Formats: sequence, C-alpha cells, structure tokens
Amino acid sequence: MVAAVLSGLVLALALALPSQALENGLALTPPMGWLAWERFRCNVDCREDPRNCISETLFYEMADRLAEDGWRDLGYKYINIDDCWSAKQRDAAGRLVPDPERFPRGMKALADYVHARGLKLGIYGDLGTLTCGGYPGTTLDLVEQDAQTFAEWGVDMLKLDGCYSSSEEQAKGYPAMARALNATGRPIVYSCSWPAYQGGLPPKVNYTILAEVCNLWRNYDDIQDSWDSVLSILDWFSANQDVLQPVAGPGHWNDPDMLIIGNFGLSYEQSRSQMALWTVMAAPLLMSTDLRTISPSAKEILQNRLMIQINQDPLGIQGRRIVKEKFHIEVFLRPLSRATSALVFFSRRTDMPFVYTTSLAKLHFPEDTVYEVQDVYSGKIISGLKTEDSFSVVINPSGVVMWYLCPVALPVQPWHVVRQQAPGERFPPVLL
Repeated sequence: MVAAVLSGLVLALALALPSQALENGLALTPPMGWLAWERFRCNVDCREDPRNCISETLFYEMADRLAEDGWRDLGYKYINIDDCWSAKQRDAAGRLVPDPERFPRGMKALADYVHARGLKLGIYGDLGTLTCGGYPGTTLDLVEQDAQTFAEWGVDMLKLDGCYSSSEEQAKGYPAMARALNATGRPIVYSCSWPAYQGGLPPKVNYTILAEVCNLWRNYDDIQDSWDSVLSILDWFSANQDVLQPVAGPGHWNDPDMLIIGNFGLSYEQSRSQMALWTVMAAPLLMSTDLRTISPSAKEILQNRLMIQINQDPLGIQGRRIVKEKFHIEVFLRPLSRATSALVFFSRRTDMPFVYTTSLAKLHFPEDTVYEVQDVYSGKIISGLKTEDSFSVVINPSGVVMWYLCPVALPVQPWHVVRQQAPGERFPPVLL
C-alpha cells in the first residue's frame, strides 16, 4: 500500500516537470490533411486488392491527388499513414522497418515524394508491445530510437496510439515521446491517443499536462462510417464541453477523429453537418476517403473556402453548443478573430425541413450591434441584421445552416465578451 502511494506521488511529480512541455511551435491552427484509417483500415492484401491495400502505391497516389486537385492549396497538407504499414518484426538493429513488399522503396523515398509536392508525411506508432493491428509497438525503452527513426525518414507528424499498454506506461511514455521528438531537431506534430484510453475526462485525464505534451489528442471513440457514430461523438463533446472547450487552442487541439465525408455512411445533408460541426469545434480536418474517386458534391463540401477559413481561425477558440431545443434543434457558436463569429443551426430531426426562428439577442450577442451575415454553404449575404431582429432559417433533417457573422456597426459599450448561454443554462463567457 505504502509503495503504491509513493509510486503515485513520484508519477505525479514527474508529470508536473516543465521539461515535458512540447514547445515545438507547431499546429498553431488545426492540422488539415488526409488519413488512411477509416477508409482503408488494415487492408494488407495487395495481391487481391492492390488498389486499396496499405502500400506505398496508395500513399503516392493520394499525394498526387492532394497536390493536383486543389486540396494542398486549401491547407490539406498532411498525408498520414495509419496502422499496418510496418514489417511484423523489427530489423537486426531493433529498428522499425516498413513492410518490404508493400513499401519496397522505403519511407524516406515516400517522404521525399510527399515533400516534393509541397505536402507533409504523417506516420503511426503505438505506445505498447504491439500496435492495435498487431504490428511492432514502441515500448518505453524504444521511444528515443523510434523518434530518431521517424525523424531520419522525414516524418512530419506522429500519431501515437495506446493499445497493449498500461496507464502507468502511458503516463511515462507519452511525455517521453514528446521529449524524444523535440530532441531530434525535426519539427514533428505530435498526435496522442492518451486521453481516449483514460476515458477522456478528469480526474484521470489532466488536460493542463496534456496540452504541454501533445499538439492534438484523441479524446473519445474511433469514428465509424455512420451517422450514429458522428452523433455519438458530437453528443460526448457537447456533454463535456465545459471541460474540453477551454483546453483547445493554438498548438493543442481536441480531436473528435476523422472526416468520413465522401464514403458510404453519410447522406449529403449529414456530410454538410459533419463538416460544419467539426469546423465549429476547431477540430483537425483529416479526411479519410478515396480522393481518386470522391464525388463532386463531397469535394465541394470539403473544399469550401469560407468553412476552412473559419476552421483555421488564428484565435483557435473551440466553439460550443449554446442552445438545445426540445424540438431537436441545436445551435453552436464559435468566436473568431476580428470580432467575427460562426453559428451552426443543426437539426436532429428526421421528418422534414424545420423553420427555426430566433434572434441574435436570444443567442446572447451584444446589444445594439449590426451584422453582415454570410451563409457558409450557399454564399447568400444578409446585410444589416440587428441583434434584436427576428430571423428564420430552414434546416433540413440531419442538416445544418451555418452562418459567418461580421459586425458592421459596434455597440456603444465594449463588446469583447459574449455571454454564451442558452436560457436556463450557465456557461462562462468566451472572449472574442
């Protein structure tokens, strides 16, 4: 018992050491790019399915699409490998190596190819004896070696999973990897799965420490290709927004997982909703779809310039749900730089389009202010909207209406604080 208490104290002291701060100056806005997992999983059968297996061919082709189809120029710059890329055994020197049949040219060649196209390469590791897919993991004694290997290959982002490891190993290993990545001298964005393995909430998760260790982190369950999965993630983030919202910001982001737009599980309206809701939550925009065959409608959603501008706002404030109506309409608000803001009107209804009537005053915007409003999807402009004016939006089932609001006449009183609360709810103010 005494030994356990002492061990806990030592661990707590170790976690509090300032030397564990990441301090890499990266991910000052949410990372954007492409990630293999949700769409391609652990498909390693390149003989039967060469086009869709986890191989260098897949990543070379996706790099071409990012560079040539407008994605890179909009900010989608990371092309991220997930699990199942490595050989089943380390080499004679104990180093990780890619599967020689599926990655015959090696990771350095892939990184060079990606970099030559103005893109960045991400890779996957696991802080444990094995990855979740059963490939070699990174145990505590191998953290520094693996960090150096990734740096030598030219990796720009590391996603470190947590399968086959204990809470104690994670508490030591995640900060250790942050230090090891820094020590390589190469700028490597660090994505941690640490909180997801600890339930995502205090007291097991210390977000103050996490923000000093990781650039982004998975808090909750893996996304699946379904609307139910999107809703379950949204529900968890909304229910826990008082904990999660304050800890996000430049260099450290909550990650609700990948965008599944362009796959099989979401309708057109649901795809628009995921994009808007992830944007208002200041989430990383990591697509996981086949960019070689993506539909024009999915591409249009993902390449919406104003949406991306909102997501990449330099203030980096995560939005929150401010209204939850009994008739299944919800409103989300994200404060942005230059006194602008984004509103998302979201319908959970499944029957028919719903006419939602409200005012900016009811949403606790400052009094005596006039706004120019742009509908993020349609581009329609509403000029001269006063805080007290009543307005209506028509929201399709499982759909959204998203607004970008810019004040054109400011109130007499200072308005740098907006009270983000719905009737009957108490939310702290958020600075604009």
